[in-house]
Amino acid sequence: MCQIDRVILRGLFFTGSEKKLLSNIKSPEDLKKLSQKELSHLAAEIRHKIIDVVGNNGGHLASNLGVVELTIALHRVFSTPQDAIVWDVSHQCYPHKLLTGRFNKFSTLRQHGGISGFTNFNESEHDFFISGHSSTSISAALGLLTAWELEGKNGKVVAVIGDGALTGGMAFEALSHAGQLCKNLIVVVNDNQMSIDHNTGALSRYLSRLTMSFQYQSIRRKIDRAIDRLPTLGKHLEKFVFRFKRSLKGLFLTNNLFTDLGFEYVGPLNGHNEQSLEQVLRKVKRLRRPVVVHVVTKKGKGYSPAEDKPELFHGIGPFQTSDGTVEKFDTLSFTEAFSQIILEAGSKNPKIAAITAAMAKGTGLSAFSHKYPQRFFDVGIAEEHAVTFAGGLAAGGMIPVVCIYSTFMQRSVDQLIHDISLQNAHAIFMLDRAGAVPGDGVTHQGIFDIALFRPVPNVQLLSPCSAADLKLCFEYALEQKNAVIIRYPKLSCPTEMEEFSVPVEQGRGIFVQGSNIVLDVSENDFASLPKKVLIVCTGGMFAEVKTSVRALSLEGIAADVYITRFIKPFDEEYFASFASKYAAIVFVEDGVRTGGICESLSLLFKERFSAKTVVLAFEDRFYEQGTRQQVLEDAGLSSADITEAAKKLI
Repeated sequence: MCQIDRVILRGLFFTGSEKKLLSNIKSPEDLKKLSQKELSHLAAEIRHKIIDVVGNNGGHLASNLGVVELTIALHRVFSTPQDAIVWDVSHQCYPHKLLTGRFNKFSTLRQHGGISGFTNFNESEHDFFISGHSSTSISAALGLLTAWELEGKNGKVVAVIGDGALTGGMAFEALSHAGQLCKNLIVVVNDNQMSIDHNTGALSRYLSRLTMSFQYQSIRRKIDRAIDRLPTLGKHLEKFVFRFKRSLKGLFLTNNLFTDLGFEYVGPLNGHNEQSLEQVLRKVKRLRRPVVVHVVTKKGKGYSPAEDKPELFHGIGPFQTSDGTVEKFDTLSFTEAFSQIILEAGSKNPKIAAITAAMAKGTGLSAFSHKYPQRFFDVGIAEEHAVTFAGGLAAGGMIPVVCIYSTFMQRSVDQLIHDISLQNAHAIFMLDRAGAVPGDGVTHQGIFDIALFRPVPNVQLLSPCSAADLKLCFEYALEQKNAVIIRYPKLSCPTEMEEFSVPVEQGRGIFVQGSNIVLDVSENDFASLPKKVLIVCTGGMFAEVKTSVRALSLEGIAADVYITRFIKPFDEEYFASFASKYAAIVFVEDGVRTGGICESLSLLFKERFSAKTVVLAFEDRFYEQGTRQQVLEDAGLSSADITEAAKKLI
């Protein structure tokens, strides 16, 4: 790692004589042996280690730097796994991993065969859930606590949830239920005014108002100091004091959402003062009622590039740790291509409205949000609401364009069926990160969308293969009367070919002769190659198929390609009219086999023709983190796998 400047790493500069603490932390119990001065140094070491590894591997940086002191305090007060800490989304769990025996493996973070970037109970007994989606922690923690109580177990359960994740409706459902059950659940709200992008909505303003109640905080601290001087007078006095402080709070803040739901409320607290956090958490631990502990932190704390641009350093690829420089690539990604497409379309059609669930930058909508703010809606981490909101916009005559990652669209299956399909609403859904997704692992692979949405009536499903094709598909979607889903990978767009710009015909895909892919072979020479194969693929797999066609040609095998621009509807008769001429067909799909388009086509073809077929798709299992190439290799979908499958068929 490059030497990191003192200004860039605020407060994280080390001298060679300083004792290394982090490498000696084998379990959270080791934390309890450290002095306050050592804890401060440990926090700096944790930040240094996270910056170093994320700089090399990529990952979630700003969120992890913001919770270092909070994580230390939690592990000093609570004793996992006898107690449980449930991290919402868990993209802020790197300090937790470092403090729970995974220091020696931390350099493998997000790498193939390494440790996950999220909590995973297969890694450690200190992780209680495999988590990667938002707004789930309170529900999961409440269920865990209830099970423990039914079994007679006395451990405490803490849910740590960000203010951004509180925009998800599921979090409120869980808060309501927890208040009703009156379990002694502890909910730590990590308030950094951020989710992935800057928070929006009334809840964000509400939490900001809570953090500004300084008059209450001043009085509360004085009361705390006075009470601490009193001798211990039992639990009844402790409960009385806590309720008195709650009443005092009512004088300065009349409507507290959490207290109205049945929670005690503590905060807001300085999330970077470990000693103060620890003192409060020890008091909270003794309570037998549901409690919300409101902690204010700074995303990116300690590393100036991440502090200044927390949205950029939320989820980031490898970067120069010395100055925070992120490597730029000349190639155009599908996300960037879509950003240009919707910006252009928005200038021509005032009915287009863009919707995202806290992912404006990730889905390519930042430029649109700045140019057309009145037609841009960031609903927070609330995918279900985003889809139904789109249904309402469509009913009102707008053309909503909903931009959500494939993995997060899973959360809105009912809304798509009930509020879009059943209404026959004209809405467009742009599913980014479809297919194999590098780095984030089992919770983020976009492999289920085809099987989930292909059976739904009144919904078309398209799979473009290039930037030009994406533009044509989007323009087609604008002209339709029902819902259209357009799915595309986290990948650079391939070099354009003439075939990618053929006009869109409903149900029909793109046929590419192998001679146009293997440019150093003439069409006549290519046609003379024996044992011709047809490779049928979804648009997101064209890059691997293209490589396979070239490899096959070197072995004297000619292969043409049919790209299923339309997954639904699919013109079977048109496909059969030319596919029946091939002796072997390889179907390649970047979705699960069960319920996918390729398995269906293969069965259809076997019934009608004598051609040999094979289907390459994701199996019904979860795929661990790795590069795109490694994920595809695990699934048997690499270019080498496609080549081998074609050779075996013939």
